[in-house]
Amino acid sequence: MAGSFDPGAELGPRLRRVREDRGLSARELARRINCSPSLISQIERGISAPSVGMLYALASELRTSLDFLFGVALPGDAVLMTAHGDGHARASADGTGGHGIAARDVMQRDGVPRDVAQQAIVQAIVQQAGKRRTIDLASGVRWERLTPGPDDRVDFLEVIYEPSGHSTDARRPLRHDGQEYGLITSGTLHASVGFENYLLGPGDSIAFDSSIPHEYWNASAEDVHAIWVVVHAKPGRA
Repeated sequence: MAGSFDPGAELGPRLRRVREDRGLSARELARRINCSPSLISQIERGISAPSVGMLYALASELRTSLDFLFGVALPGDAVLMTAHGDGHARASADGTGGHGIAARDVMQRDGVPRDVAQQAIVQAIVQQAGKRRTIDLASGVRWERLTPGPDDRVDFLEVIYEPSGHSTDARRPLRHDGQEYGLITSGTLHASVGFENYLLGPGDSIAFDSSIPHEYWNASAEDVHAIWVVVHAKPGRA
Protein backbone atom coordinates (compact mmCIF):
# COMPACT_ATOMS: atom_id res chain seq x y z
CA MET A 1 0.00 0.00 0.00
CA ALA A 2 2.91 2.35 0.47
CA GLY A 3 2.57 5.27 -1.92
CA SER A 4 -0.91 4.16 -3.05
CA PHE A 5 -2.91 6.64 -0.98
CA ASP A 6 -5.50 8.35 -3.11
CA PRO A 7 -8.67 9.73 -1.51
CA GLY A 8 -10.13 9.42 -4.98
CA ALA A 9 -12.54 11.46 -7.01
CA GLU A 10 -15.52 9.21 -6.26
CA LEU A 11 -16.04 9.03 -2.51
CA GLY A 12 -16.07 12.81 -2.02
CA PRO A 13 -18.72 13.62 -4.63
CA ARG A 14 -20.96 10.82 -3.34
CA LEU A 15 -20.70 12.19 0.20
CA ARG A 16 -21.51 15.67 -1.04
CA ARG A 17 -24.46 14.39 -3.08
CA VAL A 18 -26.09 12.58 -0.17
CA ARG A 19 -25.34 15.47 2.23
CA GLU A 20 -27.10 17.90 -0.09
CA ASP A 21 -29.96 15.43 -0.59
CA ARG A 22 -30.40 15.42 3.19
CA GLY A 23 -30.50 19.23 3.22
CA LEU A 24 -27.39 19.57 5.39
CA SER A 25 -24.65 22.16 5.07
CA ALA A 26 -21.05 21.06 5.51
CA ARG A 27 -20.95 23.08 8.72
CA GLU A 28 -24.04 21.37 10.14
CA LEU A 29 -22.78 17.90 9.21
CA ALA A 30 -19.44 18.70 10.81
CA ARG A 31 -21.21 19.84 13.98
CA ARG A 32 -23.22 16.62 14.15
CA ILE A 33 -20.22 14.29 13.83
CA ASN A 34 -17.88 16.53 15.86
CA CYS A 35 -15.29 17.51 13.27
CA SER A 36 -14.32 20.70 11.45
CA PRO A 37 -16.24 21.99 8.39
CA SER A 38 -12.91 22.26 6.58
CA LEU A 39 -12.33 18.51 6.99
CA ILE A 40 -15.75 17.77 5.46
CA SER A 41 -14.83 20.06 2.57
CA GLN A 42 -11.46 18.37 2.11
CA ILE A 43 -13.03 14.90 2.06
CA GLU A 44 -15.69 15.98 -0.42
CA ARG A 45 -13.01 17.49 -2.69
CA GLY A 46 -10.82 14.41 -2.51
CA ILE A 47 -7.99 16.20 -0.70
CA SER A 48 -8.26 14.15 2.50
CA ALA A 49 -9.50 10.66 3.33
CA PRO A 50 -11.75 9.89 6.30
CA SER A 51 -10.71 7.56 9.07
CA VAL A 52 -12.62 4.33 9.62
CA GLY A 53 -14.48 5.92 12.53
CA MET A 54 -15.37 9.02 10.55
CA LEU A 55 -16.59 6.98 7.59
CA TYR A 56 -18.97 5.08 9.86
CA ALA A 57 -20.05 8.36 11.50
CA LEU A 58 -20.74 9.92 8.10
CA ALA A 59 -22.67 6.89 6.86
CA SER A 60 -24.72 6.79 10.07
CA GLU A 61 -25.50 10.52 10.17
CA LEU A 62 -26.33 10.67 6.47
CA ARG A 63 -28.43 7.50 6.75
CA THR A 64 -26.63 5.82 3.90
CA SER A 65 -24.83 2.51 3.46
CA LEU A 66 -21.16 1.81 2.95
CA ASP A 67 -22.13 0.15 -0.33
CA PHE A 68 -23.30 3.55 -1.58
CA LEU A 69 -20.04 5.17 -0.48
CA PHE A 70 -18.15 2.43 -2.34
CA GLY A 71 -20.06 3.47 -5.45
CA VAL A 72 -22.23 0.37 -5.67
CA ALA A 73 -25.67 0.53 -7.26
CA LEU A 74 -28.50 1.33 -4.91
CA PRO A 75 -30.82 -1.51 -3.86
CA GLY A 76 -33.31 -0.56 -6.56
CA ASP A 77 -30.59 -1.01 -9.17
CA ALA A 78 -29.43 -4.40 -7.91
CA VAL A 79 -28.73 -7.28 -10.27
CA LEU A 80 -31.99 -8.74 -11.46
CA MET A 81 -30.70 -11.81 -13.32
CA THR A 82 -31.20 -14.92 -11.22
CA ALA A 83 -30.44 -18.61 -11.64
CA HIS A 84 -33.37 -21.02 -11.60
CA GLY A 85 -33.67 -24.71 -10.86
CA ASP A 86 -33.36 -25.65 -14.51
CA GLY A 87 -29.91 -24.10 -14.70
CA HIS A 88 -31.01 -21.11 -16.78
CA ALA A 89 -30.82 -17.44 -15.88
CA ARG A 90 -34.09 -15.57 -16.24
CA ALA A 91 -34.62 -11.86 -16.67
CA SER A 92 -36.81 -10.03 -14.20
CA ALA A 93 -40.26 -8.62 -14.88
CA ASP A 94 -38.86 -5.18 -15.74
CA GLY A 95 -37.30 -6.59 -18.91
CA THR A 96 -33.66 -6.39 -17.90
CA GLY A 97 -31.24 -9.08 -16.97
CA GLY A 98 -29.04 -7.13 -14.59
CA HIS A 99 -26.00 -5.03 -15.53
CA GLY A 100 -28.05 -3.50 -18.34
CA ILE A 101 -28.63 -6.76 -20.24
CA ALA A 102 -32.03 -6.49 -21.89
CA ALA A 103 -34.30 -9.53 -21.87
CA ARG A 104 -34.51 -9.54 -25.66
CA ASP A 105 -30.70 -9.92 -25.79
CA VAL A 106 -30.53 -12.96 -23.52
CA MET A 107 -33.86 -14.78 -23.72
CA GLN A 108 -34.66 -17.50 -26.22
CA ARG A 109 -37.73 -19.68 -26.59
CA ASP A 110 -36.02 -22.51 -24.72
CA GLY A 111 -34.24 -20.26 -22.21
CA VAL A 112 -31.05 -18.26 -22.14
CA PRO A 113 -27.94 -19.41 -24.04
CA ARG A 114 -25.67 -21.14 -21.55
CA ASP A 115 -22.67 -18.85 -22.14
CA VAL A 116 -24.75 -15.71 -21.65
CA ALA A 117 -26.51 -17.18 -18.65
CA GLN A 118 -23.23 -18.22 -17.08
CA GLN A 119 -21.73 -14.78 -17.60
CA ALA A 120 -24.79 -13.13 -16.06
CA ILE A 121 -24.58 -15.42 -13.04
CA VAL A 122 -20.86 -14.74 -12.65
CA GLN A 123 -21.50 -10.99 -12.76
CA ALA A 124 -24.22 -11.39 -10.15
CA ILE A 125 -22.43 -13.53 -7.57
CA VAL A 126 -18.66 -13.39 -8.23
CA GLN A 127 -16.39 -10.48 -7.33
CA GLN A 128 -13.24 -10.76 -9.43
CA ALA A 129 -10.05 -9.94 -7.54
CA GLY A 130 -8.84 -7.29 -9.96
CA LYS A 131 -12.14 -5.43 -10.07
CA ARG A 132 -12.83 -4.76 -6.39
CA ARG A 133 -14.07 -1.35 -5.33
CA THR A 134 -11.75 0.23 -2.80
CA ILE A 135 -11.68 3.06 -0.29
CA ASP A 136 -8.33 4.40 0.90
CA LEU A 137 -8.82 5.67 4.44
CA ALA A 138 -6.72 7.93 6.60
CA SER A 139 -3.86 6.52 8.68
CA GLY A 140 -2.80 3.80 6.25
CA VAL A 141 -5.87 1.57 5.89
CA ARG A 142 -7.48 0.32 2.68
CA TRP A 143 -10.88 -1.36 2.40
CA GLU A 144 -11.48 -3.63 -0.59
CA ARG A 145 -15.10 -4.63 -1.01
CA LEU A 146 -15.65 -8.38 -1.52
CA THR A 147 -19.34 -8.43 -2.46
CA PRO A 148 -20.21 -8.05 -6.16
CA GLY A 149 -23.65 -6.57 -5.53
CA PRO A 150 -25.14 -4.17 -3.01
CA ASP A 151 -25.87 -5.47 0.48
CA ASP A 152 -26.56 -2.85 3.14
CA ARG A 153 -26.92 -5.53 5.83
CA VAL A 154 -23.29 -6.68 5.74
CA ASP A 155 -19.88 -5.14 5.11
CA PHE A 156 -17.68 -7.91 3.65
CA LEU A 157 -14.16 -6.57 3.16
CA GLU A 158 -10.50 -7.31 2.81
CA VAL A 159 -8.79 -4.76 5.03
CA ILE A 160 -5.14 -3.92 4.47
CA TYR A 161 -3.10 -2.13 7.12
CA GLU A 162 0.19 -0.71 5.90
CA PRO A 163 3.10 -0.37 8.38
CA SER A 164 2.00 2.01 11.18
CA GLY A 165 -1.55 1.82 9.80
CA HIS A 166 -4.23 2.49 12.40
CA SER A 167 -8.00 2.15 12.34
CA THR A 168 -8.48 5.79 13.44
CA ASP A 169 -6.38 8.82 12.64
CA ALA A 170 -6.94 10.16 16.17
CA ARG A 171 -5.62 6.91 17.72
CA ARG A 172 -8.83 6.54 19.69
CA PRO A 173 -11.22 3.58 19.85
CA LEU A 174 -14.26 3.66 17.59
CA ARG A 175 -17.69 2.15 18.01
CA HIS A 176 -20.62 1.59 15.67
CA ASP A 177 -23.61 -0.68 15.22
CA GLY A 178 -23.45 -4.36 14.36
CA GLN A 179 -21.52 -7.52 15.07
CA GLU A 180 -17.89 -7.62 13.92
CA TYR A 181 -15.89 -10.63 12.71
CA GLY A 182 -12.28 -10.61 11.54
CA LEU A 183 -9.77 -13.17 10.25
CA ILE A 184 -6.08 -12.35 9.82
CA THR A 185 -4.69 -13.84 6.61
CA SER A 186 -1.15 -12.40 6.73
CA GLY A 187 0.91 -10.28 9.08
CA THR A 188 0.33 -9.43 12.73
CA LEU A 189 -2.35 -7.01 13.88
CA HIS A 190 -2.78 -5.42 17.30
CA ALA A 191 -6.39 -5.17 18.48
CA SER A 192 -7.94 -3.44 21.46
CA VAL A 193 -11.53 -4.35 22.36
CA GLY A 194 -12.96 -2.81 25.50
CA PHE A 195 -10.24 -2.98 28.15
CA GLU A 196 -8.39 -5.92 26.59
CA ASN A 197 -5.50 -5.97 24.10
CA TYR A 198 -4.83 -8.79 21.66
CA LEU A 199 -2.10 -9.73 19.18
CA LEU A 200 -3.60 -11.46 16.14
CA GLY A 201 -1.50 -13.50 13.72
CA PRO A 202 -2.29 -15.43 10.52
CA GLY A 203 -5.27 -17.72 11.08
CA ASP A 204 -6.39 -15.93 14.25
CA SER A 205 -9.94 -14.59 14.29
CA ILE A 206 -11.94 -12.22 16.45
CA ALA A 207 -15.68 -11.64 16.99
CA PHE A 208 -17.47 -9.09 19.17
CA ASP A 209 -20.24 -6.50 19.42
CA SER A 210 -19.14 -3.44 17.41
CA SER A 211 -20.67 -1.08 19.98
CA ILE A 212 -17.75 -2.00 22.28
CA PRO A 213 -14.94 0.57 21.79
CA HIS A 214 -12.26 -0.99 19.60
CA GLU A 215 -9.23 -0.15 17.49
CA TYR A 216 -6.60 -1.92 15.39
CA TRP A 217 -3.05 -1.06 14.43
CA ASN A 218 -0.09 -2.52 12.58
CA ALA A 219 3.16 -2.13 14.52
CA SER A 220 5.18 -4.24 12.07
CA ALA A 221 7.20 -3.35 8.97
CA GLU A 222 4.92 -5.37 6.64
CA ASP A 223 1.36 -5.00 5.42
CA VAL A 224 -1.34 -6.85 7.35
CA HIS A 225 -4.19 -8.43 5.37
CA ALA A 226 -7.44 -9.43 7.02
CA ILE A 227 -10.95 -10.46 6.02
CA TRP A 228 -13.56 -8.43 7.88
CA VAL A 229 -17.33 -8.81 8.18
CA VAL A 230 -19.67 -6.41 9.97
CA VAL A 231 -23.30 -7.51 10.22
CA HIS A 232 -25.52 -4.48 10.83
CA ALA A 233 -28.50 -4.53 13.15
CA LYS A 234 -30.11 -1.72 11.16
CA PRO A 235 -29.30 -1.80 7.44
CA GLY A 236 -28.16 1.52 6.01
CA ARG A 237 -30.21 3.50 3.53
CA ALA A 238 -28.93 5.41 0.53
